[in-house]
Amino acid sequence: MAVRRADVAKLAGTSPAVVSYVLNGGPRGVAPETRARVLAAIEQLGYRPNGIARSLRMNRTMTFGLLVPDTSNPFFAQLARAIEEAAFAEDYTLLIGNAAEDDARQTAYVRTFLARRVDGLFLVPAHGPTSCLPELRKSGVAWVTLDRQTPGRYAAAVMADHRGGARAATEHLLAHGRRRIGCIAGPEDVVPANARVTGWRDALAGAGVHPSEMSVWHGSFGRRAGYRAAREMLAGGRFDAVFVASDQQAIGVLRAMQDLGIRCPDDVAVASFDGIAAAAYTSPALTTMAQPFDELGQTAVRRLLDRLDDPAADTASSVLPVDLVARGSCGCPDPIVGDESDTDGDAPAPGDGAGVPA
Repeated sequence: MAVRRADVAKLAGTSPAVVSYVLNGGPRGVAPETRARVLAAIEQLGYRPNGIARSLRMNRTMTFGLLVPDTSNPFFAQLARAIEEAAFAEDYTLLIGNAAEDDARQTAYVRTFLARRVDGLFLVPAHGPTSCLPELRKSGVAWVTLDRQTPGRYAAAVMADHRGGARAATEHLLAHGRRRIGCIAGPEDVVPANARVTGWRDALAGAGVHPSEMSVWHGSFGRRAGYRAAREMLAGGRFDAVFVASDQQAIGVLRAMQDLGIRCPDDVAVASFDGIAAAAYTSPALTTMAQPFDELGQTAVRRLLDRLDDPAADTASSVLPVDLVARGSCGCPDPIVGDESDTDGDAPAPGDGAGVPA
């Protein structure tokens, strides 16, 4: 039986990604003690990787494509990093394209990836039309959608529990005694945005608050949109809390509240969604429903590999739970910066960054 990279990782007591870093000299550093363990395991097991031979044997290019709507959005940056880590651990190189929320550009990138003969695609659809879908289906290339579903059951979808997470965030605000809770949402033609609005409504209805009496504001998932929405929604003093559909929007909301002289959380409490690294560094820090980036990346890669091995593999959706991270914006104690895990690149990845004892 052939020795696999996972076997080396198990014997060395580390992850397959770290074995890749040792074998390929990066892209991330490895502590000397960990490197020594990996090299000893490779020698003991007789592991001899041969990427070219594997590619020829499997008739694969060992590359994946990832297409996201907006590379400037930190959520997609963190998601891309998680997918790249999971793909790299399986010996795959990841090519990334930015659709810039434009259907024509999205289609152009799909054609470019197909022309480069990628083995599979990860697609986070831009909002609006998705003209590339017929071309993708015709190509026969395996693909997986992330975060946002597409019509039909042609590909597996991997996403967080948008509705359940939004409900939990709103219920947390209700538990703080807030009753007049508005909602600042994403674009109306984006499935996660609507699912989060539905979760907000679920929580209000469950607490005996009529959602129709509250306000919903739809806009792009950006700081400027959040700022504009908060200026419009909160100026009248009608609300004592707001559920914001993304951390990026919520950062804009906090700035608008400051400009309006509204104290957070004393006057208006805020809870948001996504769990990007920047949410821990606002003032007050954002209470948010954190998406499981690492698990999303690993699940997406696993689902795509399943499709490569079996084109008839299940295309059912994988819906992953989100976790409440309670901070100061809702009225919970604000943790000291640095007490929470750091995912913005300042700290080494779990398990074996350069100079960190394993």
